Amino acid sequence: MVKKSLFILFIVFFWSTFSEAQIPLSTKNKKAIALYTEADNYRVRGQFNQAISLLQQAIEKDRGFTEAYFRLGLTYKMMRDLDRSTKSFEAGLYLTADQRKQKGYFYELGENYLQNGIYEKARDFLTRYLDSEMLNKQKIDQATFWKRTADYAIKNRRNISGFVPRPLSDTVNCFSMQYFPVLTADEQELIFTRRLGASNDDDEDLVISKKDSLGNWQKPESISPNVNSEFNEGTCTISADGRQLIFTSCLGRKGFGNCDLFQSLRVGTTWSEPLNMGPQINSAAWESQPSLSADGRVLYFLSDRKGGLGSRDIYVSYQIEPNKWTKAENLGPKINTPYDEISPFIHVNGRTLFFAANGRLGFGGYDLYRSERENGEWQEPVNFGYPVNNHEDQFSLFITADGKRGFYSHEEGATNTSGKIYEITVPDDLQIKFRSNYVKGKVKDRKTGELLNARIELYDVVKNELISTVESDSLTGKYLMVLTQGSEYGLFVSKKDYVFQSLNFNYESDINIEPVVVDVLMDKVTVGASTILKNIFFEFDKYDLQDKSLTELEKMVRFLTENPQMRVEIGGHTDNDGTPAYNIKLSQNRAQSVANYLTEHGIDVKRISQKGYGADRPIKPNDSEENKQANRRIEFKILK
Repeated sequence: MVKKSLFILFIVFFWSTFSEAQIPLSTKNKKAIALYTEADNYRVRGQFNQAISLLQQAIEKDRGFTEAYFRLGLTYKMMRDLDRSTKSFEAGLYLTADQRKQKGYFYELGENYLQNGIYEKARDFLTRYLDSEMLNKQKIDQATFWKRTADYAIKNRRNISGFVPRPLSDTVNCFSMQYFPVLTADEQELIFTRRLGASNDDDEDLVISKKDSLGNWQKPESISPNVNSEFNEGTCTISADGRQLIFTSCLGRKGFGNCDLFQSLRVGTTWSEPLNMGPQINSAAWESQPSLSADGRVLYFLSDRKGGLGSRDIYVSYQIEPNKWTKAENLGPKINTPYDEISPFIHVNGRTLFFAANGRLGFGGYDLYRSERENGEWQEPVNFGYPVNNHEDQFSLFITADGKRGFYSHEEGATNTSGKIYEITVPDDLQIKFRSNYVKGKVKDRKTGELLNARIELYDVVKNELISTVESDSLTGKYLMVLTQGSEYGLFVSKKDYVFQSLNFNYESDINIEPVVVDVLMDKVTVGASTILKNIFFEFDKYDLQDKSLTELEKMVRFLTENPQMRVEIGGHTDNDGTPAYNIKLSQNRAQSVANYLTEHGIDVKRISQKGYGADRPIKPNDSEENKQANRRIEFKILK
């Protein structure tokens, strides 16, 4: 279903063979010719073992039968047995001095050595081919690209000590094949596709492995009977909080094409019945390999629909409201090429897109590339680099939030009858520019402990820009929000009939590598309820509001507008540095600045009072700079 044609990396047979109508065969042995001709009937039908047996018999009839060696090399190549393919080509090349036949060997050996990562030999054979071929423009262009690839690989490969991909334990790698791994942002859940056999017709399902208290992955289980069916389910993506799943399903479910994308949502521990994502995303063509942004509101995926730039292109769609998405758009020529782009992965930072491609300069086959989004535009993709990329195919990469580790799947052996999930430590110079962390916890009623379904918004307070929005689970109260290096954030939690709460995270210059776990306690809208406004900022020893206070101030205006009968107090507080009289005056002026903003933006002055408390009401002992900073605050209290 999902992987059926990802690995068809070889040129169509007739493209590489000799022009035998014009070039006489090297043998006169009729029996050898008959065997050679019969072998080709099996070869073109994919019956490779029979073809090999007949070609070997033809060679036994005439050891100088160079064309039989050539076809034997092609047959092994189609079986992805490059070692025996190369030996056959080299044996046939040794037997002929005919330049018309030699250049066919040069071409095939150049590609074989490139696919085996023997770049110097690849460059040598491709150079010899380009020196001898003058007419076949298509093959000249291909050989030129391969030679550039070999040159690039020779120049850019390097040795990095300690880089050793590690297969996950047999507890995880317990199926015939497992591939396309994705993780929740807190790395507590690993979801991937498992296949029960090596055939493309074998059953595929989505399974999940969870970490135990010691950090070990547990035995994978079916993600849900609502998701998996008697048909195939594969390549999936999950939101950072692990509550929104999008996956590929081919046949069986009602859809628009042979493979469509479906969505399922988790409430508590139960996944909903999957819904087709609709004609804005799915088409009559093939859609697969989805990747969600951290908050689940931007979807990248693969399609081979008409109108693209290549055979397979990456598309993007944006969620307008639950279950409603914008019409998918091609990411355009900055990302997509006339060749194949596959396995897109958007990092939880929302700024770094990884994907695999086979038409860009690299180390051969499918290499991994990444592009950074700056000012709303994707930048020119760059090769992810050696040793992550090498002569083999790389794809289905997942990078953790901190950028330090990656997970991917790799098929073992020439026949690809098994596949495992691996983990790598990303070399320092290949790590992402903008690392991410997360804050998670539960939203609760402060008095009753009731778990609440609340809206959680993350703002860049420097730009007053909404970054992402999620909701806490209606059954468990759990929430998770990703924080990315490079800005200062305000986190706002709101629910009808409750006083909103806010948190602040300053990651402008660096990011705390330790996750933040904090439960948000909310108060009903009642007299005496209060909240600390953690995104109101003043310059040191001044009372002028900083621009980055705008986000929280606008939240206050909206809250008071939605509650027109409410009367509130704005209270200013300081630490105990300075004289009591000075602190009272400073805190009063700061409270007045906030009150002035509210009245200037439509809130009746009669609804607002302000008071400076100085250092009289600390919430923490004034015995450290961290505690003093907590005591320097603006509070919002309901009076009526």
